Amino acid sequence: MHSIAEYKDFFIRYLENQIITKEPKNLYDPINYTLFLGGKRIRPVLTLVATEIFDINFKSALPAALAVEVFHNFSLVHDDIMDGDSIRRGKTTVHKKWDLNTAILSGDAMLILTYQYLEGYEPSLAKALSKVMTKMALEVCEGQRWDIDFESRQNVTVSEYLKMIEYKTAVLIASSMKIGAIIAQASEENCDLIYNFGLNLGLAFQLQDDYLDLFGDTPSFGRQLGSDIISNKKTYLYLKALEFATETEKEELVKLYAVRLDDNAKKIETITELFRKSGVPRATQEAIESYTFKAFESLDKINIDENKKVLLRGFGENLMGRNV
Repeated sequence: MHSIAEYKDFFIRYLENQIITKEPKNLYDPINYTLFLGGKRIRPVLTLVATEIFDINFKSALPAALAVEVFHNFSLVHDDIMDGDSIRRGKTTVHKKWDLNTAILSGDAMLILTYQYLEGYEPSLAKALSKVMTKMALEVCEGQRWDIDFESRQNVTVSEYLKMIEYKTAVLIASSMKIGAIIAQASEENCDLIYNFGLNLGLAFQLQDDYLDLFGDTPSFGRQLGSDIISNKKTYLYLKALEFATETEKEELVKLYAVRLDDNAKKIETITELFRKSGVPRATQEAIESYTFKAFESLDKINIDENKKVLLRGFGENLMGRNV
C-alpha cells in the first residue's frame, strides 16, 4: 500500500496523459480546463485505494478512477450554472470563462466520456462498473433536484436535508470505493461494507463543506465564504439554527432566506451571528464526528489487514479535521 498523497500523485500523472486534443477546441478546452483546476482528487484516490486494499494493483483501476473524476467534474460544471457561481477552486467557472451554452455542452460531453473510460474493461466487469455508475449518476441528479427545490421551500427538515446530501454528494464517494472493490473482485459483503464506509464518510465530508462555506479560510477554501447564504441554501447549519433559535431569531432567519439582497455582506454577517449564538458550529462539528465514526464501524467489519484499515481511518480523520 502507498500513502494517500502517493495515490493522488499517481492519479494526477495518469490524468496529465489524458489531455484531450481533439476538435472542436471549444468543446474540449473547457473539459481540460475543468479537470486541471485542481481539487483534492478524493474520489479517484479512493477508487485506487479501494482496489489495492483488496490486493489488486491500483494501476488496473486508473481508467475507472478517471471516469469517477470526470463525472464529478461534470456535475460541478452544471452545478455552477444552476447556482450562478463565478468561482470554482479559486478560478473562473466554465460558464463565466466561456459562456452558458459551452458549459452545458462540454458538461454533457464529460458525462459521455465517463462511460467511455469504462469500456476498456473486460465486458462483464465493464457492465458491473457501469451499473454502479448509472445508479450513482441518477441519485446525484435526484439530490441536485432536491437541493434546488429546498431553496424555495420553508419546511425542509434535517432528515430531508441529510437524504439530499446523501444522494448529491455521499453516493459518489461511496460508489468510487465500490468501483475499486469490484475491480479487485472483492466479495459482495466487502463491496457493501466499503460502500457504507464511503457513504458515511461522504455525509461527514458534505457537512464539513457546509461548515467551511461559512467558517472556512477564503484562500484555502477556494470560493467565496457565505455562498450558501447568498443562494439561500438551506444547509445543515440553517436547519439546526431553526431548531435552536428563539422564535424571534427564527422569524429573522426565515425572512432573510426568503429574499435575495444587494447587500450580501450584511446578510452574511447577520446570519453568521445568529448561527454562532444558537450553537450551530458545535452541533455541526458533532454531526461530522458522528458520521465519521459510523464510517469507521463499517471499516472495522471489512475483511482486510489491520494496517490497511489504519490508512483509511487516518484518511477519514484528516477529512474530519480539514480546513479546505
